[in-house]
Amino acid sequence: MTLIFEENIRTETICTVAKQMAAAARTAPKARGIDNLVIAIADKNEIEKISKTMEEIANRQESSSFFKRDANNILNAQYLFLIGTRIKSINVQPCNLCGFANCEAKDKQPDVPCIFNTNDLGIAIGSAVSVAANHRIDNRVMYSVGKAVVDMKLLGDDVKIAFGIPLSVSPKSPFFDRK
Repeated sequence: MTLIFEENIRTETICTVAKQMAAAARTAPKARGIDNLVIAIADKNEIEKISKTMEEIANRQESSSFFKRDANNILNAQYLFLIGTRIKSINVQPCNLCGFANCEAKDKQPDVPCIFNTNDLGIAIGSAVSVAANHRIDNRVMYSVGKAVVDMKLLGDDVKIAFGIPLSVSPKSPFFDRK
């Protein structure tokens, strides 16, 4: 029998788990069964592009210095799980949770999310990271990655809110104890 060493299957293992995360996020409960999520997996080449955009954001926004830290940090990931939501009202009446009288009034402000868009996104993220945790894949939910992904329009023009979840297998998680 030939030995299979872990370091030779690490990247393949992480990719398999990322695909399972996508399935978990897709099947997570959605308000009224309406699915506005967009889910993708970025490889090393795409991670480098996202990292560069994060550095650009850090350079143009003085209060966003953590973008530079996170830009360097994601370079330690073998894959990057991306998840975002389109902003579309799902017409739960009466709701008013977005601050508008009704969905018709909210829809006049197309960049304001329906509360259910962000709620569904949060539930899906929880489902995805639970898969990563169950497989002992190091991960961290990052707003900074999502901001870069939205700026780059990687998930489409209509995705206005996104998060990134870098994935890694290493002796110590590179996504915690950051400086």
